[in-house]
Amino acid sequence: MQIAILLFDRFTALDAVGPYQVLGRLPGAEVVFAAEQPGLIGDDAGRLHLSAEAAPADVPHPDIVVVPGGPGQADQMDDGPVHDWLRAADETTAWTTSVCTGSLILAAAGLLTGRRATSHWLARSELGQHGAVPVTERVVFDGKYVTAAGVSSGIDMALALAGRIAGDATAQAIQLGIEYDPHPPYDAGSPDRAPAEIVTRLKTHSRFILTGRV
Repeated sequence: MQIAILLFDRFTALDAVGPYQVLGRLPGAEVVFAAEQPGLIGDDAGRLHLSAEAAPADVPHPDIVVVPGGPGQADQMDDGPVHDWLRAADETTAWTTSVCTGSLILAAAGLLTGRRATSHWLARSELGQHGAVPVTERVVFDGKYVTAAGVSSGIDMALALAGRIAGDATAQAIQLGIEYDPHPPYDAGSPDRAPAEIVTRLKTHSRFILTGRV
């Protein structure tokens, strides 16, 4: 089972690494990091780099596609080689997935038209501008399309997908293996529960609000 994780300059690290840590533990999994220009790809802080060993053309028929988000998503919205690959790969994937604003890339490629999908809370409304149906759930399944909300939700998405693929016991074993048992010190992980001044601060400084992109 081949899992292709798309990388691009200024991706958000956990968007890619969270699903990698989970899905890479599935029986028979082969994870390939792919980028339009293979090599070291920098994250949104410019300090962490992941190695993309393949170009999209090198993985024409992956079983699973994972598209992360991040500030660099803004440069992946125009039609071109990445969208061409996503559409071609999607013809044979078992699952086409995204984390955070990666769903905007899938939507811009025309893969989420008329489908329920989610994204980072600051960007979710833009899904509708690309034909998707925005919903506020943390993980959304619509047929073979699976979208996760912001950043950390990629782990939840990957575990839910692992359960669909290999069964609950395998997914639970993966969860225990990575000791994913979150007990955050603050209840501020959602705009519905975070203090209003914190929500306002993030909105004010968001690239999505200022420029139309996250």
